Amino acid sequence: MNITKITKVLIANRGEITLRIIRSCKEMDIKTVAIFSEADRLAPHVRAADEAICVGAPPSSESYLRGDRIIEAAKTTGAQAIHPGYGFLSENADFARKVKAAGLIFIAPSPEAIEVMGSKLAAKNAVSEYDIPMVPGINHAVEDIAEAKKEAAQIGYPILVKASAGGGGKGMRVVEKEEEFEEQMKRAVSEAVSAFGDGAVFIEKYIGSPRHIEIQILGDMHGNILHLFERECSIQRRHQKVVEEAPSAVVDEKMRQAMGKAAVNVAKACNYYGAGTVEFIVDENLNFYFLEMNTRLQVEHPITEQITGIDLVKEQIKIAEGRELSFKQEDLKINGHAIEVRVYAEDPANGFLPNIGKVVEYNTPKSIGVRVDDGFEQGMEVPIFYDSMIAKLITFGANREEAMDRMIRAIDEYKIAGIQTTLPFCKFVMKHDAFRSGNFSTKFVENHFKPEYLEVETSKEEEEIAVTIVSQLLENGNKKSMVVGGDTKNGSNGMSDWRKKRSVF
Repeated sequence: MNITKITKVLIANRGEITLRIIRSCKEMDIKTVAIFSEADRLAPHVRAADEAICVGAPPSSESYLRGDRIIEAAKTTGAQAIHPGYGFLSENADFARKVKAAGLIFIAPSPEAIEVMGSKLAAKNAVSEYDIPMVPGINHAVEDIAEAKKEAAQIGYPILVKASAGGGGKGMRVVEKEEEFEEQMKRAVSEAVSAFGDGAVFIEKYIGSPRHIEIQILGDMHGNILHLFERECSIQRRHQKVVEEAPSAVVDEKMRQAMGKAAVNVAKACNYYGAGTVEFIVDENLNFYFLEMNTRLQVEHPITEQITGIDLVKEQIKIAEGRELSFKQEDLKINGHAIEVRVYAEDPANGFLPNIGKVVEYNTPKSIGVRVDDGFEQGMEVPIFYDSMIAKLITFGANREEAMDRMIRAIDEYKIAGIQTTLPFCKFVMKHDAFRSGNFSTKFVENHFKPEYLEVETSKEEEEIAVTIVSQLLENGNKKSMVVGGDTKNGSNGMSDWRKKRSVF
């Protein structure tokens, strides 16, 4: 097939992923166009691109989800291609078709592959011809409750009711016993309709304490498909990932090859090209089952880049140009260990609720083995309109222990003030015996974490500062009660309370 050299790319996204794509484009001598909403007018990704164009008001529905405006912006600026990043329109088959119809290159899989893998039911049916392990269950939409109850009884409780078009835990209900089935199924359907506009649900066996392990794949338009090993993504809150690592602490070479082969077969089932991720659920006996395929670049792609040395964004662009993969499966090797933590503007001491506001201090860690992919800077407001992730902190080491220890150091050096973030929780994870031993599951938060565990003793230097402040106040004759750490106390009692309740940031 003909090779089309891409010289200008419009990035249909915002924040850190846009900046990350811009960097690879610059190294390939490709001009970039950023889009932005009115809320992001002063954002770093806007300044970093060669050109930038406003596509609407702050709400996503009026800007980053307006495919018509995005395509028009590409035409206006002379961009040949559109890179969707992740989120927003990245897995929207209709948008992919419209991009192609406009004569533009979509740096992503085909609309057909996106459509098939966008439905869990369609994906299960597509891969059924291949020898891919599947969780026991029903691979068709459930409509009749009586029939569904009968099927659930045959599978055996507990079972999981899942939305076909679901993601992020929406439209998902665990049913422990038959008498709960009808109510939980109705809730799952209602949630699925509300979140995705599609009430189709299916049933499968519920695996109680699973691990979430995924395989990165790459395919070109010449039929070549290979995998770039696994990522462990089991540390989650509300079914969404917070900590990821590559490789997994529990996957040996035999399991790695088996999972890799299964992932490649999933891609073959839909004639896949581009970058994608095949997700598996792994039970306590390390049996793995196909879960779904994400037809885009993943948030956690940097850890795969760190252990393979492959720039996944550059590969996406080369594939979109029509080029063959320049390496084979046997050329790929795992080098070292990488960990990523997602820095969300959330308060882990308050149920991980979003914590928006102005970032009054922002200094990132540096030095060997540390990478920060972010889209924020000091003085910016965290907008309420978008996902609460503000950065990804990645560390790389010769082995898992070094990567973990380096992450603890990097978290300590990461200074963010004005908002609460998930950094204290991520440090808690890095130091916890379950994580360090590799003996954990997606139930980590439920089994091991409580907000009060983030409260730690202060350092000797901080105690000395507190003592000096108290002494100066007393010397000045100030006998008024002092407010420390949000509580009103007198003298040393106040300092003691501050020492106990201070959180690590």
